[in-house]
Amino acid sequence: MEKFVNLKSIPSYLSLQNIDTDMIIPKQFLKTIKRTGLGKSLFYEMRYDESGNLNKDFVLNKHPYNKSKILLAGKNFGCGSSREHAPWALLDFGIRCVISSSFADIFYNNCFKNGILPIVVDESLIEEISGYSKRKEEISVDLAKQEIKYGNKLTKFKIDEFKKKCLLNGLDDIDLSLAKINDITKYEEKLSNLKPWI
Repeated sequence: MEKFVNLKSIPSYLSLQNIDTDMIIPKQFLKTIKRTGLGKSLFYEMRYDESGNLNKDFVLNKHPYNKSKILLAGKNFGCGSSREHAPWALLDFGIRCVISSSFADIFYNNCFKNGILPIVVDESLIEEISGYSKRKEEISVDLAKQEIKYGNKLTKFKIDEFKKKCLLNGLDDIDLSLAKINDITKYEEKLSNLKPWI
């Protein structure tokens, strides 16, 4: 998993509330177990018309928002079913950070496991930062300092220390297990000697 330290980008602003995982990546794209190739189908029903052509009015289809690494979103982002394809699609599109006033719990945790930083802030702050999106001005996120910088202002955000450590070091669940490989090997050898029939 790629480490997350600092991020600087013009943010995209999607003001809709209750964006569920089916809106993020519709069910017809869940057949793959690969984490790549899903970015083109991110927000499919909003990004494309019925003929499969790009909807020129949708924010992520416009320059420079089609290159955004930071997404500002309405409350309760990632609600609905618990598909891990949702953070996969965001990441494959290039989004490394989602800022919202609230997230669905499973989606929130899945973000950390896939290298995306979900940040919870007050709705009033999202509204203020959205002005930078509209003016096409960059904002920055510093995970180590837990700061969002916009213009000459900055705000702190809260994050679980263990989740922060994992993102800063690029550690997913597999990496965390491999860090204990010596202990696992010793346990398996001991078990094999004590219970060779297993």
